[in-house]
Amino acid sequence: MNISNLEYLKYPIGQFKVATPITQQHIQSWISILEHFPNRLEKLVKDLSSVQLDTVYRSNGWTIRQVVHHISDSHHHSYTRFKWALTEDKPIIKAYFEDRWAELIDSKTAPIEMSLNHIKAIHFKLVYLLKTLTEEDFNKSFIHPETNSEVVLSYNIGNYAWHSNHHYAHIENLLKIKGWL
Repeated sequence: MNISNLEYLKYPIGQFKVATPITQQHIQSWISILEHFPNRLEKLVKDLSSVQLDTVYRSNGWTIRQVVHHISDSHHHSYTRFKWALTEDKPIIKAYFEDRWAELIDSKTAPIEMSLNHIKAIHFKLVYLLKTLTEEDFNKSFIHPETNSEVVLSYNIGNYAWHSNHHYAHIENLLKIKGWL
């Protein structure tokens, strides 16, 4: 692990690259990641002290506490985007300033248990929904206003599986670097 490499610290598992075509095997693998992520994350962070939780994972990065709260916020948005795409014809979703959300008092100081519980709940709901979708459903999409691009739900499943592993790796790498793991 090259801890001086900023790109590695930002993207420890690399940036999301989707296989094409997206197969049912990809989708099932990503759903499994989403299903098991809440427990993996909780196990990783549940015994950390406040000092550890308030340690940044890289220079000018978020603290572990902010990362946990960000995952909760981001995955809540993702769940809503899935529901919009399934119930509307290519809806334009609402973007948000995740960096500004991470600077709010709840993200910087609140106990992580509230977000860990939320992540468990939102992932339970999301995975339950995803396991019921048809191939036609996976091809539904929403429009992201920042890029004006169409995001297909099958892609979004992979993106959020990657997002889960991406932030898990941020935390895990910091714990390894600090000798806390």
